[in-house]
Amino acid sequence: MSRYVLSLAVVIELAALITSVSALSIVAGCLFIGYFTVFLARIKAYSRIIMVVTLSVTGVLVILGRLDQPHLLGAAESAGFYGAFLGSLGMMQCLVRRFEVLRRIHDVLLGGPPMLLYPKYAVTTLGIASVLNFGVMSLLCGTLTGILDERGVRGESRLNWIRSVLISALRGFSLVPLVAPTSVAVAILTQEVPELSWSGLLPYGLTAAALLICVGWVLEQRRFRKVSEERVKLEGWPQGTRTLVVMVSLILGTMAALVYSAGFNVSRAAMIAVPSVTVLYMLWTDRNVASVFREATDNVVSMSNEMAIFAASACLGVALMALVPSDFISGVAAREAGVYLLAVAGLLVLPLFSTVGVIPITTLSVLGGLLPQLTAAGMDIQPIAVALMIGFSLAMMLSPMGPAVLLLSRFGQVRQVTVAFGWNGLFVAAAFPVLLLYLWILV
Repeated sequence: MSRYVLSLAVVIELAALITSVSALSIVAGCLFIGYFTVFLARIKAYSRIIMVVTLSVTGVLVILGRLDQPHLLGAAESAGFYGAFLGSLGMMQCLVRRFEVLRRIHDVLLGGPPMLLYPKYAVTTLGIASVLNFGVMSLLCGTLTGILDERGVRGESRLNWIRSVLISALRGFSLVPLVAPTSVAVAILTQEVPELSWSGLLPYGLTAAALLICVGWVLEQRRFRKVSEERVKLEGWPQGTRTLVVMVSLILGTMAALVYSAGFNVSRAAMIAVPSVTVLYMLWTDRNVASVFREATDNVVSMSNEMAIFAASACLGVALMALVPSDFISGVAAREAGVYLLAVAGLLVLPLFSTVGVIPITTLSVLGGLLPQLTAAGMDIQPIAVALMIGFSLAMMLSPMGPAVLLLSRFGQVRQVTVAFGWNGLFVAAAFPVLLLYLWILV
């Protein structure tokens, strides 16, 4: 029965979103934290460490009287929201096995001029990840390694495939915080500062994403030439392509309807629309309620490690915010160049912390909690919010313990440090001057 607890927590959180009853969200958070505490041995080492640190820090703060009941309930509510955020959006993974176009996605993407392959991969991965979230890395990594094994690609040629294809996919996935309404970064920022909106941040995020794609294009496009020569050409589009397009359109249409008719922000609309449309499609195709229920439950359980990281990190971030004085950054806010200084700090802090194992959701939860102070001081926080989104994106590329890097490392059989620092380090170093100039222009 324990395997159903996570699915129950997701459903309760979705009910909280629909009814706006915060008590339900607190219950969902307690279920997430309670489950991962009781079954600590079931999750992987890094997820376990994050959970133990969260429980220890929260417990110490409660004992010392530094974490009062409102903050404690807020931490539970945050854990419920972000645990369900990943669990609900991850339901799109159930569609992967039903569409041949997703299984043959690399042969589809490798068509066309080799010079355009890097931006094609980055943009396509970004588009899919906006709906599939972490499922896109499982999809692209799993299907590529399966193709290479099936075709007997070994040695240097295999490494070239991994280096070219999957690193561009990872970078495309890392652009999700900049443009996608389903991004956890957008969810954190808009939750902390309701005046911010995804539509208002989107133009700036799109510009930053375009700059990062251009930097990667310059560095990587030559590596794709040999890979392109080894692909298997397709005769027409794979079966199911049209249905997949219809499904994605239905999800986006449902999201739009929830935003404009019910007043949800885009992140919450996505959390409701994705599992609803996906489950309805599964019921329509399978005609078996029991099998759909089992598959949906198994899918949520398969994301236990990532959900543990999200729930624990969000809880830890809110708990740590209780230690931050209410006037912590008022001195910086009063300076003439305060906006640019804080924007640069936000851009740098997230990737720097990620290199030592602090995942960006924890750092952003703390930094996002400071934004209301800046708003109260009369500061224009939009450039700072954009900088935090960019920093979150870079942190996803540089974190050796981040879920995306872990997936690429596991499927590609490459060391995590090689992926994070060896492959992405030069890219991030080359992108920093461009991004600093962009922030200067933006401010």
